[in-house]
Amino acid sequence: MQIGLIGLGKMGFPLAQNIHREHDIVAYDVNAALAGQIEKEGINVAHSLQELIKELHGRRIIWLMVPSGKIVDGILEQIMPMLKPQDIIIDGGNSHFKDSMNRAAAVSDYQLEYLDCGTSGGVEGALNGVCIMVGGKKEVFDYCEPVFKSISLPGGYLYTGKSGSGHYVKMVHNGIEYGMMQAMAEGFSLMHQSEFNLDFKAVADLWNHGSVVRSWLMELCARAFEKDSKLKSIKGIAHASGEGQWMIETALDKKVAIPVIALSLLMRYQSQDEENFSAKVIAALRNEFGGHALEKI
Repeated sequence: MQIGLIGLGKMGFPLAQNIHREHDIVAYDVNAALAGQIEKEGINVAHSLQELIKELHGRRIIWLMVPSGKIVDGILEQIMPMLKPQDIIIDGGNSHFKDSMNRAAAVSDYQLEYLDCGTSGGVEGALNGVCIMVGGKKEVFDYCEPVFKSISLPGGYLYTGKSGSGHYVKMVHNGIEYGMMQAMAEGFSLMHQSEFNLDFKAVADLWNHGSVVRSWLMELCARAFEKDSKLKSIKGIAHASGEGQWMIETALDKKVAIPVIALSLLMRYQSQDEENFSAKVIAALRNEFGGHALEKI
């Protein structure tokens, strides 16, 4: 299939490489340097949104991998008049599920189709096999399924239901991720304050061999400690990208108690004023899986 990908950032660049293995892809980014880099990978590059759409034939599939919010809306405003009925727009970023519901309704005025696609797996997953959750019309999902299947790990994609459901499930996924990282960070922080000279990488490695807490996050923890055994070069500032807040707001609206996730978000806010080892662990983990910037000492 032929895909037009807009956005070559931390996730978009490796995703373009992933798609390129089995599909014809045309990529675009406002950053000419990124476009030049992806072109060296053998991927066709467009130098404008107009050129991108002209390069696509048949029923067009436009995949957005750009930051949530106004940037998504701005791109939609530009491309919707250029597309033809039944063309498909996929939002693969971390958009708010309510925004995705509204956008699906808006693109239907142009007789276009819209899928909200929560994308997990970090930078490595984007390149080697993502985990994706897709909302929208079932027949549109079915049409795009060969793409989803080709870029995902086995069993790594799911049709979640009507528009907004994909980003809703991804929001919940990211909230759970907040809680898991906070628990791990607090555990290593307690070991950091112990009277024992513990090898944190060795502990994380051990826990990934048969323990109840074994996980990819624990693997990334070991990797982070291998780079910096006590995380001395990292500031204990753990940023929040928005999904945790959305989940808490949604839980309040629905009167569902999620205290662990709520507190994990508050701890990230606290880390921006009061540095601690727990926040260093979370910052290191976010850098390992998502390429999020570290603040160095």
